Amino acid sequence: MMNRVVVTGMGVCAPGAVGLQALDELLSEGKSGIAHSSELQKLNFSCQVIGKPNIETVNLNDYFTNVQLKGLNASGLIYGVISGMDAWKDAGFEAEKTKTPDWDCGIIFGTGILGVDKFRESIHKVDAGEVRRLGSTAVVQTMASGISAFLGGMIGAGNQVTTNSSACTTGTEAILMGYERIQLGKAKKMLVGSCSDSGPYVWGGFDAMRILPRKFNENPERASRPMSASAAGFVPGSGAGALVLESLQSAQERGAKIYAEVLGGCINSGGQRNGGSMTAPNSEAVQQCIKGALRDASVETNAIDTINGHLTATAKDPIEIENWSTALNLSGERFPYVNSFKGNFGHCLAAAGSIESVGTVLQIHNKKIYGTINCEDVHPEIEKLVHPNKIPHKTLTIAPKIMAKASFGFGDVNACVIFSSFSD
Repeated sequence: MMNRVVVTGMGVCAPGAVGLQALDELLSEGKSGIAHSSELQKLNFSCQVIGKPNIETVNLNDYFTNVQLKGLNASGLIYGVISGMDAWKDAGFEAEKTKTPDWDCGIIFGTGILGVDKFRESIHKVDAGEVRRLGSTAVVQTMASGISAFLGGMIGAGNQVTTNSSACTTGTEAILMGYERIQLGKAKKMLVGSCSDSGPYVWGGFDAMRILPRKFNENPERASRPMSASAAGFVPGSGAGALVLESLQSAQERGAKIYAEVLGGCINSGGQRNGGSMTAPNSEAVQQCIKGALRDASVETNAIDTINGHLTATAKDPIEIENWSTALNLSGERFPYVNSFKGNFGHCLAAAGSIESVGTVLQIHNKKIYGTINCEDVHPEIEKLVHPNKIPHKTLTIAPKIMAKASFGFGDVNACVIFSSFSD
């Protein structure tokens, strides 16, 4: 018999919102965490607006020792540790220094690239013949699995500890990987999530591809416009999100708070065929992923209350909505409520799926549906498929019971997870 899997803890380090309360306020009130970047302006970026977490008010000594902080220059790792440890503590656990690892606890924490700034720093020191000045943590800060290894040591995880990487699908994929491990009885609890570095070395390639908005440098809060007819490209973001997944039996035995249940999901690829490419999705594969998630979760299409889409504020948004409509065989007033958080903090790349999944679960837990900002002018192709009332611009006091969260990434990869309110 398969184990049921529930969410018992969450943490987030997002643009404009560090912590669950801050995230709920940002999304509930339709605020923006996107700001102008003087650094990108000096570097002559066409797009000079970004979504970057503000951790200046965070006491890093709550997460790192002074020794660990020495030479620490990997923003993604910092974001990941903040969100990961916040989620762990939110679930009621402590980072205890026990002699024996917890064999039933594991970590799957993804990233696209880690420690870019530290890597740059290391390159300059090596080129200058100053190898001995690199410090003992250069490798940990720049290896992709540095984030999962770091968190694994902090909580003493003795089960699988690994890092996945699937572009913008990374965070959602990590959730499903952790879910399956618990479902199959290979672990009792998994800390899952993803993180993404900040900085011009991460965002520069996207600016060169001319897929970022260039006309909102003086009005950054309006730059990210998901599902909008005037969408001009995605705003680059960064940060981290984390969830503690646990078997229902384990959660109930210790009287844990339960935010929601993970009913199932699907991960697939379009093979870069049939219109799919390194940067564009194969619509058939997207539809198959959504249908596969519903089958795995044993959920009928008309049971989906709300969709939190990938919806990046690009020309692909209408195609995504069309794929949802085709996969669910629903349109007009029968189409579920749909929203996107990228208007609030941009596209956080490898961290997007995990941050947005935290927001998705918060909607279930807090019995509300967040509005999508900056889409007053809904794209006409989307209007043909979705009734205007199903694209809320402000937060609704409606309690969703079953929600679908999807992410679609470069390389033509897809992931869709189904969350529900918990019922024993």
